[in-house]
Amino acid sequence: MTMDQTLIQTINKLQDAFNAVNVANPIDLPQIAVVGSQSSGKSSVLENIVGRDFLPRGKANLKFEFIPQSGPLILHVIEGSGIVTRRPLVLQLINRPNSRGEVGGVAAAEGARASTSKPPTGEVEEWGEFLHIPGKKFSDFNEIRDEINRETETKVGKNAGVSPQPINLRIYSPNVLTLTLIDLPGLTKVAVGDQPKDIERLIKDMIMKFITKPNCIILSVTAANTDLANSDGLKLAREVDVEGVRTIGVLTKIDLMDPGTDVVDILANRTIPLRLGYVPVVNRGQRDIDNNKKISAALEAERNFFQNHSSYASKAQFCGTPFLARKLNLILMHHIKNTLPEIKAKIGAGLSKYQQELASLGDPMGSEEETQSSVVLNVITEFTNEYRSVLDGTSNDVSSDELSGGARISFVFHEIFVGAIRAMDPFDQIKDVEIRTILYNSSGASPSLFVGTAAFEVLVKQQIKRLEDPGLKCVAMVYDELVRILNRLLQKPVFKRFPALREKLYNVVINFFKKSMSPTNKLVSDLIAAEATYINTGHPDFIPGHKAMGIVTERVNAQKSGILSSVTGAGGPPTDPRSPPIPNRPGSSPQPPPRDPQLDLLNQGQQDGSFFSSFFAKKKKPGVLENPPAVLKASGNLSEREYMETEVIKLLLLSYYAIVKRTVADLVPKAIMFNLVTKTKEDLQRELLSEMYKKEAFDEALKESDQTVARRKECKEMIAAFQKADEIISSVN
Repeated sequence: MTMDQTLIQTINKLQDAFNAVNVANPIDLPQIAVVGSQSSGKSSVLENIVGRDFLPRGKANLKFEFIPQSGPLILHVIEGSGIVTRRPLVLQLINRPNSRGEVGGVAAAEGARASTSKPPTGEVEEWGEFLHIPGKKFSDFNEIRDEINRETETKVGKNAGVSPQPINLRIYSPNVLTLTLIDLPGLTKVAVGDQPKDIERLIKDMIMKFITKPNCIILSVTAANTDLANSDGLKLAREVDVEGVRTIGVLTKIDLMDPGTDVVDILANRTIPLRLGYVPVVNRGQRDIDNNKKISAALEAERNFFQNHSSYASKAQFCGTPFLARKLNLILMHHIKNTLPEIKAKIGAGLSKYQQELASLGDPMGSEEETQSSVVLNVITEFTNEYRSVLDGTSNDVSSDELSGGARISFVFHEIFVGAIRAMDPFDQIKDVEIRTILYNSSGASPSLFVGTAAFEVLVKQQIKRLEDPGLKCVAMVYDELVRILNRLLQKPVFKRFPALREKLYNVVINFFKKSMSPTNKLVSDLIAAEATYINTGHPDFIPGHKAMGIVTERVNAQKSGILSSVTGAGGPPTDPRSPPIPNRPGSSPQPPPRDPQLDLLNQGQQDGSFFSSFFAKKKKPGVLENPPAVLKASGNLSEREYMETEVIKLLLLSYYAIVKRTVADLVPKAIMFNLVTKTKEDLQRELLSEMYKKEAFDEALKESDQTVARRKECKEMIAAFQKADEIISSVN
């Protein structure tokens, strides 16, 4: 056996090894895919290479549409025969010596078939074998055609569609060169009969699956009596092979070209250049096929055509089917040699990949209690160890793309929770008038002489209680992060293998999280309640009352000085001295100066100095008492004293609230860590063992999923295929 035969047959064996397991070939093997339109003559080219009629053929059943127009009459074909090739045909040609020990090939086929000598009785010179019918030899090539039709219809029905699943046919003959070709369905534009309406897209998608692979040589068949620029096969090839480095062109129907025309420019690569060039061939026409013209006679007629044609006679040795077969054989052989190291590496990598996956799937579970208990125990132990490591940041799967595990919990504590607490402003919900009302209510029937402690405590407690909601939300966020960790850990292969075990573990862990949530929420609420229960005005960071009063007094005096200066320096009339004094607040517009005490005495009895004066806008009758309104609210302008009391309260409130916020921002994360995170980290394994490590639950928990069973079978088949491929490729030096 020659080297080219050995290499090509090695690739054939590799194809068979993977096709036997009915999966898409995982290795990009060197191959030659034949593409072209239905009318390009693909089938005739392949039959000429084989030297036998064996491919299904459609009958000419064309309909025409007449388009009236000025000038010559033009006929548009609107329907043709149905698709003949509807599944890829992997055609493996094996050259073998004949009964006389002669090794021929396509070049010798003409004389061999014309020879009158016959093989010894009972010996078959040529036969075909199908991969789906191992061991059966088809010496009658008409039966080969029938079997291709039958196998196609079992998959896609009669003329109803196409399928990417290939049919593998191996032909042994002394009249062929060792070669492998993949005959793909012809490109079509119109659905015929009961074919799918998107038949064009289906065929194109199927062809693209083959020719997009870098190791695929594209044999593009084009009729020479059509415009090469409109060749469907070349268009498709250029989509995946832009530079034309792995496409070889075949020009059919050379004998049907108009007189005086030829394809010399195309053959010289001056039209659409291809690295592998073009080969012209002459096939049998439809009339020749109908008249059962033998292929040996067709090959002889082809040889005479090129030798006697004025345009091709000088290069007749580079034309015709025999030259095409030799060229394809040489191209494929060199291509295999160049890709052999890569194929070996891919086979080794594929074998290792499936062996590792099979190991992760494990062996089928038996019913032995010891085996089942060890599986459950290992799952629980590995899960809890990984859970702890994710929280502590010591996991082997530390991501460089995003925060995960304990880092996300830290982000919740220090960025989300603390940030929200720091941003809380006690005065975004309570206004000055409300503070004033609390001051009145806390002083009772007698107005207080000094700032009331009761009013301060009421306001502080209101604001402290606001901290409970973000604290509880922080607990919920940490809970969500723990669930996120749980879901991530449940993506391990063992849980895909045992879905019932995964479901049980998930429920146990979630329930344990929820049980830990209740005391955590209570502890957070108790911390806030404790802060509100006792207002520690002796805290070293709390501003003393006298200091707060001094700060406010300084502000008021500064405002007075500024107002008096502006009044005395202004040329306008003075303001009404009887207007009530309203000291300025920071950022407010200047207020009138305080009233002159002498004027107040003179006007005594003429205006009501009570802070309730604003409640009654109407003029009162002398000596007549009126019932107070059902609802009394503090309103109107603040006196100087009221303003100072309000500002002192606000200053004290800000000081103490800042202390509480710092305390809460520190203690709430500690409470969550203590009662939720650390508790689950330390006690989760104990909880899982008590709930799941039970003999009566082993059978149900360790029932494998259908996907696992199917995947284990696929892995075993792929391992067998890769091992077979490894043996095949290792035999090649």
